[in-house]
Amino acid sequence: MAKPGKPNKAKTKSGDAVEEKALVRQVAALPWRITERLEIMLVSSRQTRRWIIPKGWPMAGRSASTAAAIEALEEAGLLGAIDEAPFGQFTYAKKFSRGESALCEVDVFPLRVNRQRADWPEKDQRETRWFSPEEAATCASDPELGALIARFAAAR
Repeated sequence: MAKPGKPNKAKTKSGDAVEEKALVRQVAALPWRITERLEIMLVSSRQTRRWIIPKGWPMAGRSASTAAAIEALEEAGLLGAIDEAPFGQFTYAKKFSRGESALCEVDVFPLRVNRQRADWPEKDQRETRWFSPEEAATCASDPELGALIARFAAAR
């Protein structure tokens, strides 16, 4: 997975202070299905076990939506039909293992899930769970992600 090139500039609030940070791009899949009703899958982050959606860096030579679909397969074993256009975006502060952090803007591509494989690369590192849209919006670790999930559910 290739890390993004030159970042854009954005302003973010950190407590009461406004600081300028480099904004880096990521891509994500928003896994969904309809059984009796709409459900959203969240995955746990590897280190802090927060509820998130499958996401990662853009991949050289691949479209953003394809990269998002690959992340869903690697992180949750999901296969399905991904939208070519993002539904929306959210920002979050990514913390790296060396203690550094970056403000990430994530393009989110809905993924209508057909099936979950029995085995996938990060199966032993993450938990996956289907939620109602309301539960997913509440459990999502980032408030902007929760709001995006609520908007997605309202549009369905």
